[in-house]
Amino acid sequence: MSSINPVVIVGGGPAGALAAAELAGGGLEVVLFDEKLAWEKPCGGGITHKALEEWPFLRHAPVERNWVDTCELIAPTGRRVSFQLEHPVAIFSRCVLNSLLLERARWAGASIVRARVLKIDRAESSWRVRFTGGSIEAGFLVLAAGARNSFRQQFSLPFAPEDLMATAGYYIPGQSHCMQIQFLEGLHGYIWIFPRADHFSAGICGKLRSQGTVQLRRLLENSLRERGLEYEGAKFYSHVLPALRASTLREAPVSGDGWAIIGDAAGFVDPITGEGLYYALKSGGLLAQALLSSQPDSYPTLLGEELLRELETAAGVADRFYTGSWMGQSVVERMIQFTGSSPTFRQLMSDMFAGTQGYRDLRRRLYRSLPAMVAQSLIAALRLPRTEQGAAA
Repeated sequence: MSSINPVVIVGGGPAGALAAAELAGGGLEVVLFDEKLAWEKPCGGGITHKALEEWPFLRHAPVERNWVDTCELIAPTGRRVSFQLEHPVAIFSRCVLNSLLLERARWAGASIVRARVLKIDRAESSWRVRFTGGSIEAGFLVLAAGARNSFRQQFSLPFAPEDLMATAGYYIPGQSHCMQIQFLEGLHGYIWIFPRADHFSAGICGKLRSQGTVQLRRLLENSLRERGLEYEGAKFYSHVLPALRASTLREAPVSGDGWAIIGDAAGFVDPITGEGLYYALKSGGLLAQALLSSQPDSYPTLLGEELLRELETAAGVADRFYTGSWMGQSVVERMIQFTGSSPTFRQLMSDMFAGTQGYRDLRRRLYRSLPAMVAQSLIAALRLPRTEQGAAA
């Protein structure tokens, strides 16, 4: 294990901070560099039930979070439905979440350095990392500096525009326990309004190949005005989010001799929902597991088993989700219709938001549930009374 000491992590977001905490807690020397440390970004900040079960400290840490137990979905036609979440989602400010994770890494023994990394060079069996204020030799290098970091192309394939989403957002004063997700005609993405402890994270995401930040900002502002949410004077944010194609997930290296990439820097984000916090934390934890077992080469195998197959499945259906049709209407319209009319489908949606229903076995569950969903929707449409013999399963 001494051959990989020290581990240098470039990037202090959720992936880098969790990896730092687990590696330092396991006895490795860890130095983490980030020029901003805790900062905000246009992100919903939602932590699912699945993530809370895997990392209980996120549920119990004495920091600000808002528990959201209701979700409202809005279709391009204006059809909307609200439903209860069986497992509430914890909504964090990203500044609060990053601070919590970095402090946890510091307590575990990691050195946290606020500095910009300027250059990374290979030096025989180690790495020379140059930063504002000096340089350091690294036995193992972890890249965790986001999707648009300048070092990714030094180690892996660059992301194409087709692999990225643009995001834009405002933070608006207000309180609620209901999150809203609105789909727009022609937008490969959605508008979100996630209530944090004392404000709304209001944002929009869309494929970079078809929408730029200016266009997305205009769509978001139109929606906010319609809802009566005042954004004038609120701080505006924009960011780039990975939404990788299946081919990129399969072909782009995420590790090699003495290095590995985790989190957004590796593109580990759900290409349908844009949810990346679970995958950031998971990839950081899997890399720590590989390094602490003195088997850094096992990282890609662990990723394949725990993470990549799910993301590849999502990537394979992302375009169909946003542009395809189902039973004569768009997928999104049918999804919202069934959520409103079918308790069976509503449970499936609740499980999706909890993170407990994945994409790989979604088709099987839909086939199994389809007769009940259709029957329940027809009963709701015709307003038929429920009877002992005629009730849908």
